[in-house]
Amino acid sequence: MDRMLYLAMSGAKQTMQAQAIATHNLANVNTTGFKADLAAARSMPVFGEGHPSRVYAMTERPGIDFAPGTVQFTGNELDFAINGEGWIAVQAVDGSEAYTRRGDLRINANGLLENGAGQLILGDGGPIALPPAEKIEIGVDGTISIRPLGQDANTLAQIDRIKLVNPPITELQKGEDGLFRLKSGEQAEADAVVKIMPGSLEASNVNAVAEMVNMINLQRQFEMQIKAMKSVEENDASAVQMMRLA
Repeated sequence: MDRMLYLAMSGAKQTMQAQAIATHNLANVNTTGFKADLAAARSMPVFGEGHPSRVYAMTERPGIDFAPGTVQFTGNELDFAINGEGWIAVQAVDGSEAYTRRGDLRINANGLLENGAGQLILGDGGPIALPPAEKIEIGVDGTISIRPLGQDANTLAQIDRIKLVNPPITELQKGEDGLFRLKSGEQAEADAVVKIMPGSLEASNVNAVAEMVNMINLQRQFEMQIKAMKSVEENDASAVQMMRLA
């Protein structure tokens, strides 16, 4: 009896965690460059004194869906998407170097280049600072050029180059802030092979319909586990009643 109750209880708890992962993915269906989290469940024996005769369910994140999102043309001179494999180096809130596919750039009040999440874009020497300019151009290799104020259309000055990297995805891990870092804690080397598509953005790779179906299935699983717990309670009450009659 207790085995059934323990399994149903732990299963319901883990289903709620899987539901949270699905909800998080669905909430980021419109987040530029977002990579969906994967979720999986497996049974785990309870080890202790004696044999592991009890089993509980455990939800875990086995990895990240690294599939590219749909590239959408925007025409904005500060927007760009990674062409194929690669990542954009940014400065996280804690000052560390991290990586993202989010390329919706803007210039903040301090003249620094940042993405839509407020993360500073890194160049050859750190965060990229842009002086006032009449026009900004981003090349396919990440080179940033500007036409200074008051200069003619043929005058372009190269300011910096966005740091683009391409470490193996097996060496990347996703943090709670949604950014990726190397598992070793080191910084990835700039990769000149990585190219970008100016005037475009990579959409989230979350499939909204699939996530909705997944959430419905998880809700049904949760309800079944609650019913199993209720059945254990009813069976226990029946057993107590029979013992009283005996």
